[in-house]
Parts: sequence; C-alpha cells; structure tokens
Amino acid sequence: MSNTYIDQTATVHPSANIGEGAKIWNWTKVRENTVIGAETIIGQCCYVDLDVTIGARCKVQNGVSLYKGLTVGDDVFIGPNATLTNDLTPRAHNLDWTITETNILDGASIGANATIVCGVTLGKHCMVAAGAVVTKDVPDNALVMGAPARVVGYVNEDGTKRT
Repeated sequence: MSNTYIDQTATVHPSANIGEGAKIWNWTKVRENTVIGAETIIGQCCYVDLDVTIGARCKVQNGVSLYKGLTVGDDVFIGPNATLTNDLTPRAHNLDWTITETNILDGASIGANATIVCGVTLGKHCMVAAGAVVTKDVPDNALVMGAPARVVGYVNEDGTKRT
C-alpha cells in the first residue's frame, strides 16, 4: 500500500517518478521525467520543471520553482519562495539558450527568499541564510549570508553553528 499523496489540484506528468511516501501539495506542477525521492514533500504552488531530480526526504516549501538543470541531493531543505535560476544570460528570445546546471548536495538548507544563481554547487550540510544571493560555490558545512553571499561561519550537520 502506497502512502504517497498527490493533491487533486496538483498536475503531475505520467512520466514523473514519484517516490514512496512523497507528498505533492495543492496547485503544484511536476513536469516530464522528473524524479522526486521517497518521503520528499513538495509544498503548494511549486513548479518542478522537466528532468529535475530531487532526492529522498527533502522539503521544498511553498512557492518554489525548480528548473531544468537542477539536481537536489537527499535531506535538502528549500525555504519558501527561494529562487533557483538556470540561465546565466536570460533573454526573452535567445536562439543560443543553454541551461546552466546547479547542484545542491545532501543535507543543504536554503532559507526563505534566497536566490541561487545557476552554475553553482551548494556543499553538503551548508546553510544559505534567508534572502542571501548565492553567486559562487558554497563549501560543505558553510554558513553563507548577504548579497552576494559570503561565508560567515560553519555549521554542523544538524545546522547548529560550529564554535
């Protein structure tokens, strides 16, 4: 018996691979060939683009859009209205458009309204503060904040600040 939940207002493409125990809440759209890991929760009003991979036990809060070129590891938290891009030179009309990949490694945490500019890797168990603008790679366990984000300390796997 599956304990996977997909709200009746959510739109999930038949080719999406939704893991056991995952939850997809209201008004969320999940596109083609997406992988959503076991026990992952996708909040309301989210958009998950085609070919996105999200690991197990993740939590994607309300209002987040995850675009093609993104790979998310296990146990990742993405706070409400965080923004993740996939184009370094966005234009309304661009015949040479290429997707720039972004990787979020296991245990990373992204605060509300943070912006992650594509082409970066967020290290294992790092923490991106709310409202930060990440423009370069974040090391494992680093705590970053500001615009542009800078390392201000380091955190343990549980998110507590290292002393």
